[in-house]
Amino acid sequence: MTQVTAPGPDVQVSEALQPVRRLRVASVFVIATVAVVLLAAVHLTQGTSSVNAGDLLRLLVGQGTDNSANVLIASRLPRLLAGVLVGVALGFAGAGLQSLARNPLASPDTLGVNAGAYLAVVVVAAFGVSLPVLPAGGVAFLGGLAAAVLVLALSAGGSSGPTRLILAGSAVAMALAGVTTLLLLLYREETVGTFAWGAGTLVQTDLRAVTQMTAVVAVGIIGSMLLAPKLDLLGLGDDTASVLGVHVRRVRVLITLLTVLLSAAAVTVAGPVGFVGLVAPVLVRLIAPLVPGLLRHRVLLPMSGLAGVLVVLSADVVLRAVLGGQAGVEIPTGVMTMMVGAVVLVWLARRYRDSGPSRTPGGASSGLRSVRTFWIVTGVLVVLLVVAGVLAMLAGDAFLRTGDVVNWVNGQSGRAITYVLDQRFPRVLSAVLCGAALAIAGTTVQAVCRNPLAEPGILGITGGAGVGAVVTLVLLPSASIWLLSGVAALAALGTFALVYLVSWRGGLSSDRLVLIGVGVSSGATAIITLLIVATDPWNLSMAMTWLSGSTYGRTLPQVAPVAIALLVFTPVVVHARRELDLLALDDDVPRILGVRLERTRLTALLCAALLTAAAVSAIGVVGFVGLVAPHAARALVGGRHTRILPVAALLGAILVSVADSLGRTLLAPAQIPAGLLTALIGAPYFVYLLWRTRVPNR
Repeated sequence: MTQVTAPGPDVQVSEALQPVRRLRVASVFVIATVAVVLLAAVHLTQGTSSVNAGDLLRLLVGQGTDNSANVLIASRLPRLLAGVLVGVALGFAGAGLQSLARNPLASPDTLGVNAGAYLAVVVVAAFGVSLPVLPAGGVAFLGGLAAAVLVLALSAGGSSGPTRLILAGSAVAMALAGVTTLLLLLYREETVGTFAWGAGTLVQTDLRAVTQMTAVVAVGIIGSMLLAPKLDLLGLGDDTASVLGVHVRRVRVLITLLTVLLSAAAVTVAGPVGFVGLVAPVLVRLIAPLVPGLLRHRVLLPMSGLAGVLVVLSADVVLRAVLGGQAGVEIPTGVMTMMVGAVVLVWLARRYRDSGPSRTPGGASSGLRSVRTFWIVTGVLVVLLVVAGVLAMLAGDAFLRTGDVVNWVNGQSGRAITYVLDQRFPRVLSAVLCGAALAIAGTTVQAVCRNPLAEPGILGITGGAGVGAVVTLVLLPSASIWLLSGVAALAALGTFALVYLVSWRGGLSSDRLVLIGVGVSSGATAIITLLIVATDPWNLSMAMTWLSGSTYGRTLPQVAPVAIALLVFTPVVVHARRELDLLALDDDVPRILGVRLERTRLTALLCAALLTAAAVSAIGVVGFVGLVAPHAARALVGGRHTRILPVAALLGAILVSVADSLGRTLLAPAQIPAGLLTALIGAPYFVYLLWRTRVPNR
């Protein structure tokens, strides 16, 4: 049995039915309202124009200029009202989803609602359909609803624990993000400007979207408030709520529809503003012990709405105060809220306590495989890798023949063929080596975490390496590959150290490690987006290179660090194969057999971090390889790491190589980043694993 100690569902259940102390609750509402008014006043004074607080005060008393009035009405007031509307909508939605899932980590982000709504809007834009505000909101609603239903189904309604909910939401969100990014790349003209909007921006050209979505948000708020008493009873458990006359299934369906409606309205107005729906209810629950009755839903929901407004406006005010008025136009406010949300997610995960038995080891259900089976599988995979490598050399915007490759190897090819193959060979080699490196890193992480659904990306290592690489490219565009790889490695190690140290709490809980890793990974993604948008907002290709992974333009010197990392760290991991077998069981067996548990964990994760850093520095952020390859290897050859490691490395190399070849061929001369295709392949497989291991609601 697992739980989040505070603020968690146990707190809500024990206090949700307490009598409301009207005076204290009213005082909290007054304080929050005053804070919102003060923030709004500051917010109106910020912008790119020279209109200041004095000009606005003169306008208030009827002595202002036409210029001040135009700036206020055309720019600043729409932005302020958009922030208020988005904050209220996401605050209500987050509180409703957390009550629905009885899980303090539930939010429109962690349930994939924002990603689904965003994808639906981009699909419409990509095909050249220009919709009015309300129909666009309807499209966003359908996309968000589909994502939320899928995540809740995979995580048993969210009640199976925070880790499963976060993993399911992350997988679905990554899959949807992969499709969204692919559309952004293929339809750049039709979707121009949606990269920044996709991170959540409050920039508004008029009040049309705000005024039309206000009615939608009002419907969501009224519906949520009408269901508030039933949510109080639902918090006591489905059986108890049924005995007390609550139609549980109907209430769950209605709350899901209302929260998705609110989230879709927010996405329609400002794009997916990250983690507001997570942070706002958490802020309310923090002060709940001081205000009896604050967790009653008739109080919790509107208070979360106010807290959401505070989060959004604070993020926007701080953004423009620190970086200037122009930054408020170029840098999405959602980047700031996502950073805050990542910190809150890490804090919540830090309080996570695993109080039950060890989880089922990743290879426990894989069964035993004979040595003959292992060699047959290995031989088949070697042949497939050779075939994939040859096809990768032949395929592209210009298809070649095997004879051309043979002549090129012998140095007898013509100038045109030589040029093409000289360009392709480093790409093919980088795909193979990076795929193998990510697969070995993923195998190691899954063994240490005893979680077959973990991977370097989920633990934040990939994101940390990406931050280091992007910082280097921003500060030193002509940096050598060795400097780039070195900084990426240091950043990956720093991120790993942060996740590991923060996760340590009287021992290392694998679930807590995963949750904190997801939070750190989200923060890293926000930092990458901030760096790119702040330094070169129009350089979409640079963003896609590191956020989607691409072998485009690779050279042999850029592949060298990956080869060296494989040569140095793979033997270390292979040497520890017996210890990895024991770590995959539990903590007690390795200790009894004399394994130095923490040193082994640290060494293994260091190797995984460095292998991941080398791969990221070469081809950018490629997701799901470290998840799919080890799990498929475990299913093919059993749970012993003597066999898993080579098979996983071969599978990873084949996966990235095939993805890269398809990306260069399907829409030639346009190219699809390999990371997008691995996400599109890996995410459904990840969803399948979650579905197969789901625990039905009781």
